[in-house]
Amino acid sequence: MNNAPLPADSPASRPAIHLQKGRSRRLRSGHPWIFSNELEMSPEAKALPPGGLVTLIDAGGEKLGVATFNPHSLIAARLLDRDAAQTIDAAFLAARLGKALELRRALGIERHCRLVHSEADGLPGLILDRFGDVATLQANTAGMERLTPLLLEALDLVLAPRAVVLKNDSPVRGLEGLEIGHAVAKGVIDGPVELEENGARFVADLAHGQKTGWFFDQRDNRAFVAALARGRRVLDLYTYAGGFAVQAALAGAAQVTAVDRSAESLALAEQSAALNGVAVATVRAEAFAEMERLQAAGERFGVVVADPPAFVKSKKDLAAGAKGYRKMARLAAALVEPGGFLFAASCSHHMPAALFAEEIAHGLSLAGRSGRILRIAGAGPDHPIHPHLPESAYLKAMVLQLD
Repeated sequence: MNNAPLPADSPASRPAIHLQKGRSRRLRSGHPWIFSNELEMSPEAKALPPGGLVTLIDAGGEKLGVATFNPHSLIAARLLDRDAAQTIDAAFLAARLGKALELRRALGIERHCRLVHSEADGLPGLILDRFGDVATLQANTAGMERLTPLLLEALDLVLAPRAVVLKNDSPVRGLEGLEIGHAVAKGVIDGPVELEENGARFVADLAHGQKTGWFFDQRDNRAFVAALARGRRVLDLYTYAGGFAVQAALAGAAQVTAVDRSAESLALAEQSAALNGVAVATVRAEAFAEMERLQAAGERFGVVVADPPAFVKSKKDLAAGAKGYRKMARLAAALVEPGGFLFAASCSHHMPAALFAEEIAHGLSLAGRSGRILRIAGAGPDHPIHPHLPESAYLKAMVLQLD
């Protein structure tokens, strides 16, 4: 694939892609994607470089907007603007970044947040997280890959970060024909960086950590769970860098234990606990095995957090992944003291919310437990959802009190 930077955009000379007759209704209704079977995939269109800019034109000759285009992808075009005369340059991208920043400023989380969440922030395929004066950028489409030099220029105009990390290691890049990679595009990253969340301080490993370095999506859920933790024993499974554990300890938990199979992740959790002056015991173990061990030992906790990596990485994994969530709920529920609380989450895009809730309920039943759902939630508001892409609401979370 040609991943060379885009030439300067000119609406007058930009290649045109035509929609088939009668196939513009979804685009006109507000959907930001155009599928390959909705377009006239002429030899000329198929020869265009993946990720290039195109003007979308309906069968009647009306210009419908400007988009990035990948002739090799099922989602062939991703709309950037409905004004086809718009020039896509650093100033355009800076305006989009500025608008996204204003939203996070209104939410009161502008310095440490998901700054751009793809289509919902008008930049399809782009994930941008902010850690104070450091940013991580993930381009998940050929279009955003080609626009990256302009994005870096725009980011300097809006934030002037001291360092920018390209965390292009998401498997979804493969669907666009993109290679997996990681690089520091600006500045120097010589160790974990600090971030703040809900009044707590944490460290994130932007070089080797999971995803973009931190899971900002659980911010509101961590605050809710922390409020339940005061005076209780807390077990944080799949802790990663200690997000739930440290905030529970700060909220006055009687004891906090954080479990993860990664020594590197536990080291981050320990550093974060020290930054906040709280005690968190860390255990390196596989979560299912540790839950079984704790149950056999008769251990019980006032709050149990089960926030695992994705069990369902593709549609073919759905059946096995669903059973995984059921088993997780069964084992975790057995560790919750009567009147205590269970937090369960799934970050699996392919796991339907209704099925997740069903499997959690099934797991509770297998554990011989009952109770009530206190909260059903998703990601925080810095992970907005495009109105026409409800399937992008990937995070499912539940808080239950168990009898």
